[in-house]
Amino acid sequence: MRWSAVWLVLAAMCPLAVAMEHVTLTNGQAVDCARHEVVGERVRLYLADAQNGSNYFEVAAGDVVRVETVADPPSLPRAAVAKPAVQTEAAPATLSKAEMHEMLAHAGAAHDIDADLLASVVRAESGGQVRAVSRTGARGLMQLMPGTANEMGVADSFRPDENIAGGTAYLDELLTRYHDNVALALAAYNAGPAAVDKYHGIPPYRETRAYVARVIREFNRRKRMAVVARGQ
Repeated sequence: MRWSAVWLVLAAMCPLAVAMEHVTLTNGQAVDCARHEVVGERVRLYLADAQNGSNYFEVAAGDVVRVETVADPPSLPRAAVAKPAVQTEAAPATLSKAEMHEMLAHAGAAHDIDADLLASVVRAESGGQVRAVSRTGARGLMQLMPGTANEMGVADSFRPDENIAGGTAYLDELLTRYHDNVALALAAYNAGPAAVDKYHGIPPYRETRAYVARVIREFNRRKRMAVVARGQ
């Protein structure tokens, strides 16, 4: 497997300092967010910058199992242009944990990418919300822009299987482009390859650097849990 042990190498890239919230949902998915806000029978989850009032998506209050305070990477210099945050259309669809795992495992096997890495990207991109939509038009679980979706052969970005297949294929292209450097591939997935090429590394964008650290941290967490489970 392409990424079977990479988490041991990447752990040092994820310093923890600033308080965040870890929200567990009834479908088994979880979301890292800056804060949450109860609005009637809905809960708003602010995904990145708590200062940005539009940077959220909503779930039904009954879908929230618990909210825990965790740590997140320290603030970095703000990007000149940050990627718009994810919001969702009304009544967003979700997948069960088992359904998500099966789709990620299938896509990962097709591209020799660890399903835990794909799951970590999904969590950072959409929080597992099938109908997530960004203000720039990125859609679905892995937040595909229409142009990218078209290039990857995705006809409907709101179909979980198509979105995951397309997002995984795109991530595979980026990993190949950056010689299997996970951090650079993730940065390109977030900010675009042009930004990574321009700066010859992870761009000095606050949102992008936090995104890379968040995905890697979640990937490492999943690997640690797997190690613990095997030891029991």
